Amino acid sequence: MTPELEKYYEQYFDLFVTDGWKQFILDISANLESFDIRSVEKFEDLRYSQGQIKVIDQIINWETLIRNTYAELEEDAS
Repeated sequence: MTPELEKYYEQYFDLFVTDGWKQFILDISANLESFDIRSVEKFEDLRYSQGQIKVIDQIINWETLIRNTYAELEEDAS
């Protein structure tokens, strides 16, 4: 792994342990619970809500994605 790539991941790891990151994930997770696609009447509105949910899911799972990718890179380097 290059020093630049190592630094890239280390900066994310530093972010993930902060109280601000943890609060952000709690808040956005609560926001996700506010979506009720059962009450959407128009197809366009449904697609819009689905897009928002997808983005929120990606953010919520970002830490896991970064940690898994880093672990794979370390394993490949071994």
